[in-house]
Parts: sequence; C-alpha cells; structure tokens
Amino acid sequence: MQCFVTGAAGFIGSHVAEALLTQGNSVIGLDGFTPYYARSIKEQRLNRLRAFPEFRFVEADLRTDDLTPLLAGTSVVLHQAAQPGVRKSWGDQFVDYTSHNIVATQRLLEAARRTGVQRFVYASSSSVYGNAASFPTSEATLPRPFSPYGMTKLAGEHLCSLYAENWGLSAVALRYFTVYGPRQRPDMAFHRFITAGLVGREIEVYGDGEQRRDFTYVGDVVRANVLAAQRPLPSGSVLNIGGGSHTTVNLVLEHIGDLVGKQLRVRYVETQAGDVRETRADCRLARLVLGWNPTVQLLEGLARQVRWQSTSGINCPAAPAAVPVRAGSGSWEA
Repeated sequence: MQCFVTGAAGFIGSHVAEALLTQGNSVIGLDGFTPYYARSIKEQRLNRLRAFPEFRFVEADLRTDDLTPLLAGTSVVLHQAAQPGVRKSWGDQFVDYTSHNIVATQRLLEAARRTGVQRFVYASSSSVYGNAASFPTSEATLPRPFSPYGMTKLAGEHLCSLYAENWGLSAVALRYFTVYGPRQRPDMAFHRFITAGLVGREIEVYGDGEQRRDFTYVGDVVRANVLAAQRPLPSGSVLNIGGGSHTTVNLVLEHIGDLVGKQLRVRYVETQAGDVRETRADCRLARLVLGWNPTVQLLEGLARQVRWQSTSGINCPAAPAAVPVRAGSGSWEA
C-alpha cells in the first residue's frame, strides 16, 4: 500500500510514517519545515525514515505547491501537518493557523479526490470541544472551541465531511487528546517540564496546576492512525483518541520529579487565554469501530520520554538554574 504522510518530519507524523514502513508499506513523506522550531530537530526524525528503502521524502508547501502529482498512486493520506499551539493562535498569528490548518487541508482534500485516494485520515484535536459540558466527552458532544487553534482544527474536520458527502472521499478524523512521548516537539509542555527537571531550572506553570488532561502516549495515537487507514469505516467518521489518564498537571510534575531524581521547582502564574480546565475522552466509539484501546499508562509513557530526552540531547543543554523555563507556556496540543 502506498501511503502519503504530511508532517512526516514532525512529532507524530514521523512515528506514523515509521510504523507504516515497518509494516512493509511504501511511504511518501511531506514536510514544509515551517519555522515553528528548529529544522535540525526535524531532520533528526527524518534520518530514521530515510533508512527505509520504501520511503521517499518531499519538501513542499501544502498551501501553494501542486499536490496532485505527488498523490498519484496513493491509497491512503494521513494528514498530520498543522500549525500547532493554542496560545500562539491569537492576534496577528491567526493567519498562519487559517493557512496551515484550513487552506492546506482543503487543497490536500481536493488533490485526494482528484487522484482517487481510498482513505483520508485527518489529525484533529480535543481542542475542538473547548470547555466541554460533560466528562468523559463523547463525539456526540457539540464542539465549542475555546481558542482560534481549536476553531481551525474543527474547520478541517468539516472540510473532511464536505468532501466525504459531496465527492465520496472516505475520510476519518481522529481527535487527539494531549499527545506525549519520544520525539515530542520542544514547545510542548511535557518536553519543557522534563527539560527543566533534567537541568535544574525553575518551571513556570500557567494556572494552579489542578487543571486536568487526558494524556495520550504517541504509540497509541500511531496505532489509531494505522487502524484508521486500514479498517472499513463509515465515511466522515470522527473518533476520540485519548489515553485514559485524566491527571492533574501537578501530579504529572510529581511523577517527572521522581523520574529525573530531583524535586522540581515550580512557580504558578496567571492562566492564559484559550486554556481549558479539563479534557477527558470517551473512546468507546474508537473501541467499537477500530478495535482500539490505549495500552501505555502515563507513568510508563513518561518514563520512556524521560529516557529519550536524557539521551537525545534535544533542547536539554546545561544551563544556570536561575533561568526559568516557561514550561506552562508550552502547547498541550499535538
């Protein structure tokens, strides 16, 4: 099977591409190398993929380049590329979110329907729910995004539905709940927490730390993508993909302190616009239609990420302990 993975040099996209290659599929990976963080980190991820003879990489911009020739012969598109982050999606930067998350998705869907792609898997986010009315939150809950980022991810879902209903494109959206694990982006909260713990910096947390998240290990998200690419599904399906942890930020900080072998120094500051108080996924539908369940518990997943950051050297330089790391300012979203 020929697969097309966007965001292939990214955190989740590189894992998805590697899993498909390990299964014996051919993969075309696309990335635009947007300057959200260092290209060198993305190149390190790509080096793992380039070791597979069935991998081909294309550097292209989903917003402007001709995508139709790139998708020729493709069976499945797994669209992981996006402009991430809740807090940066306000103000003048909103145009980056509309172009990368809405325009790029529409252009990729258009190319997919023209070339006869059999399945389109779209990476969505729990941010579409905003401050949900009830927990655990099911897919039947009315989405009410609490940030511009969440709004753009919901718009991408609607585009998938439009192409499914009007053109018969088999599309499925996976709503990720706070993904973490090895290769995580350096702006994301767990990466920043662990970095601060390893080098002895102060951590600045937005809010009181009692906000709860449903944290999901990246390997479980990858399995959901592979299943969504292969299983027969009703076109236009939307599925929650959550890890089942439902844990406070403060408890996560305690766990990280135990794993790095030192007590973390934490300072709490004002909550930021767009941050929701709680997320918790009802994943019964994914269990029913995909046969999917999360398998990696939070403590084990954290231990794996700490081991990776301890040995990779990415964003973990030695530094004076007096300099705070604004770990709370990191993105929770995948």
